[in-house]
Amino acid sequence: RVHGGVINRLYTRMGLDINMIRVEKGGDPNVVRESQKKRFRDPAQLDEIIEMDQEWRKKRFALDQLRKSFNELNKQIGEKKKASKGQDPCEEEIAKSKQIDTTIKATEQEEEEFLKVLLSKWNKVGNIVHESVPISNDEADNRVEKTWGEIPDIKVNSTLGRCHHHEILAMIDGYEPKRGQKVVGHRGYFLKGYGALLNMALINYGMSFLFKKGFTPIQPPFFMRKSVMAETAQLSDFDDQLYKVTGNKDDEDFYLIATSEQPISALHREEWLDPKDLPIRYGGFSPCFRKEAGAHGKDTWGIFRIHQFEKIEQFCITAPEDSWRMQEEMIGACEEFYQSLELPYRVVNIASGELNDAAARKLDLEAWFPGYNTFRELVSCSNCTDYQSRSLEIRYGNKKANDKEKKYVHMLNATLCATERTLCCILENYQTETGVRVPKVLVPYMSGVEFIPYTKPIPKTTELVEETKENK
Repeated sequence: RVHGGVINRLYTRMGLDINMIRVEKGGDPNVVRESQKKRFRDPAQLDEIIEMDQEWRKKRFALDQLRKSFNELNKQIGEKKKASKGQDPCEEEIAKSKQIDTTIKATEQEEEEFLKVLLSKWNKVGNIVHESVPISNDEADNRVEKTWGEIPDIKVNSTLGRCHHHEILAMIDGYEPKRGQKVVGHRGYFLKGYGALLNMALINYGMSFLFKKGFTPIQPPFFMRKSVMAETAQLSDFDDQLYKVTGNKDDEDFYLIATSEQPISALHREEWLDPKDLPIRYGGFSPCFRKEAGAHGKDTWGIFRIHQFEKIEQFCITAPEDSWRMQEEMIGACEEFYQSLELPYRVVNIASGELNDAAARKLDLEAWFPGYNTFRELVSCSNCTDYQSRSLEIRYGNKKANDKEKKYVHMLNATLCATERTLCCILENYQTETGVRVPKVLVPYMSGVEFIPYTKPIPKTTELVEETKENK
């Protein structure tokens, strides 16, 4: 029959345990309902799921009864033939058995299609929102948890010492935007000279920083099979964010990764981890590829929001009771990193309506950008609890035959450094009238260079990019 592995994979793909809405299984639908309200989702959607789940279980019960009747009838046929030594043809019973078998096949098809619809709806239900998350559907209500550093007195007006990052990059001859566009299209670029060296310095410093904190360095695949990506990425991201890659005509579709979190989350897919090996800390490095659909205005200037960039990522796997403590540890590591770069920042608790489906809580670290005259995101640190691990079937604990409840690890991710955007922040905060100071912690990774002088004049906008609707 069709069931077994296929249906089990459907059950575990991306999301909550469906028993949370089954009262007879110890679940409480109101917990899920209240969480969905905090995400500003329509409660009627959950009510529909609950009704469909009850209907599916009736269908499944009816199917089980048909199978039971089929097995009992076939047993009777066997016994009759044995008793008659093959003389009784059992024509009536065999005809009835064939009829039941036909009904079973039709009912299986109907039940499977119904289940697919049910689970497609269930898998759009977001993780349970943590009690500390501010309740709002407006990012303006993100709660500032702490601030650090002094805001520099730099009023950007495109004069020496008061420039936007892309102007500074051009003045140190650090990138080639126009030539990048010729090769790639809009928002294409080449980093070169000190621009490339600063970016690589951030990569090497970031990886060294995490290694000293006990993280295992890891460089993952840069593309993933669609079926595996679907188990870890929000499906709505596929069209808006991810680039599709085609291989041989018989191959499954592939997608370029938007963050190393995606392949690293699948590293232990369908494994059973030993509790004594937890927590696991990975320090991931990879290029990231994103469509960044909808970006406009200043965000598209220079290399602030681009289709390809490098990122250092923290990815941690813990026992459930340790995940909230781990999230504090991870955001603490981010704070230490940006304090070492001496960049002013604040940590904000993201409002409930702005959370992605997997995150139970998300803390962002936003650094000060003189060019924007505000704080902008450099870090996102999310506790996804067991939302991803349930999808990927990453369990833990000692295997026991009588275990009724599966135990899943908790998974957390946090940017340490998206290097191009951090480079933007450094250029704007460390600029002078004659050049750019190099942060002290990066000097060893820059062959001892402490200061980068300007070698070109302040550019005009048309010298940097082809004018398009999105950057006007």
